[in-house]
Amino acid sequence: MNNQTKKFFIYTRKSTDDKDRQVRSIADQLSELKELALKEQLEVVDVFVEKQTAKIPGRPVFNEMIARMEAGEATGILAWHPDRLARNSVDGGKIIYLVDTGVISEMKFPTFWFDPTPQGKFMLSIAFSQSKYYVDNLSENIKRGKRNKVKDGIWPQMSPLGYINKGGKIVVDENIAPLIKKTFEAYSSGSFTLRELRDKFNALGLKRKSGKELAVSNYQKLLKNPIYTGLMLYNGEIFEGKHEPIITKKLFDSVQEVMSRKSKPKSRGLKDYLYRGFFRCGECGCFITTEQQKGHNYLRCTKRKNPCEQKYVREELITFQIQEEIKKVSLPLDWLSWMIEENRKDQSSEIQSSTLFADNLKTDISLLEIKIEKLMTAYLESALSLEEYRDAKNALVAAKQLLKEKLSAFEQKANNRFELTEKFLKYNMELANDRTNEENTHLFKKVGSNFLIKDRTVLFEPRGAWKTLSDSEFFGGNALVSRLRRDPISGSNADFQFWRKGRDSNPRGVLPPGTLAVCWFQPLTHLSLMPNRC
Repeated sequence: MNNQTKKFFIYTRKSTDDKDRQVRSIADQLSELKELALKEQLEVVDVFVEKQTAKIPGRPVFNEMIARMEAGEATGILAWHPDRLARNSVDGGKIIYLVDTGVISEMKFPTFWFDPTPQGKFMLSIAFSQSKYYVDNLSENIKRGKRNKVKDGIWPQMSPLGYINKGGKIVVDENIAPLIKKTFEAYSSGSFTLRELRDKFNALGLKRKSGKELAVSNYQKLLKNPIYTGLMLYNGEIFEGKHEPIITKKLFDSVQEVMSRKSKPKSRGLKDYLYRGFFRCGECGCFITTEQQKGHNYLRCTKRKNPCEQKYVREELITFQIQEEIKKVSLPLDWLSWMIEENRKDQSSEIQSSTLFADNLKTDISLLEIKIEKLMTAYLESALSLEEYRDAKNALVAAKQLLKEKLSAFEQKANNRFELTEKFLKYNMELANDRTNEENTHLFKKVGSNFLIKDRTVLFEPRGAWKTLSDSEFFGGNALVSRLRRDPISGSNADFQFWRKGRDSNPRGVLPPGTLAVCWFQPLTHLSLMPNRC
């Protein structure tokens, strides 16, 4: 059979992947292949053009060409190189099988020799294997490059909503970032469901980069993405990013807490009683359950372990007792306002001395860096031997690392005690406000643990600062608490000696007079009546 009677398909391919940037364009491939067909006097039945990667099977144009060859429309293929036909083992094996069965009798390439002999098929299989190896190796190199970028604090993928790609990095999108921040703040309040959040912020113009509206699942994914705090979650691992955060880590953690609380599955068929699973029996340790009788909710022991003599108790009585217990560990609002202000004054004074301490550390670090550079110069000028240079440098680098760790630890902990104090005071202020029964229950869980009901009375163990309040003379019995609340002026200094327990165990200088450390929790009638020393 002569070449004039042989029918060929021309197949050209170029994907949009980075790996094919150096491959000739479709037009260049067609030009060379048509010139080859004219030179070899080949009959071209049809031309196939595909713009898709060949690293995975399933290319529609390639599959159509193979189907038409199996139907007998052509017996040969013209392509620029074997890697245009296949870069995966499935498509490569298919072509070799068709050569074995005679469906494909000939293939011609401007850059590769082939004939349907054992040697030719061997060379073709090597060409396909090399193409697959190139794709696999390139994929691994890309993954390695991304891992290195993320270790350097650079996000290696398309920027998330709220950021844009610029200069190989991600930078804050000034138009979208404020909406992202408001989204986190709104959800952290606990007042919105994801569906309500979607409706609210879609209406404000928060959209995908494609312009399409965000779905509920998009908001859930957005709220779980730590990249907005400056951290990057990549392949299940957290990395520190060099990009500017949009929200604080504290706000992000608050959102996760709200999401976790709202995502807890509710048992089907069970009524949503206020104290379900909240209390245990103070006599036998079984759970307290709730029943509804004649329009009222009653709490009782389930009595599943041992005989128990505890009786029913009305839900309203338990709610009243919880409110009273919360009052016992809450401070008057005027005291709280004054204490918060004093704490902030202390913090401002502390910041001044902290800044000086941090600046001194940074200066010491800079001096060590200069010494290391001078050592290098001395070694290059042969003033020091290699061994002397290494010993001296190792000592300086070790000293520099210790100073860096000291600076990092100091910056992290410098204002921690003031933040904890303000958090406690603001939470105490929240206790003093009016709340719903559900909010009371949530706050009560923060105040204590091991909640029991015995003899129709609520029992619990205060935790943390609340335990300190409960154990101190400041709350030395209901009579004292009531007296202080009625007439704070009559409260002697002795009543508050507990709150004057001094200062930080690691003082950094004498605090100025009038700080919270000196006048801790002193009772007030009015700020104008405060002594000068406070």
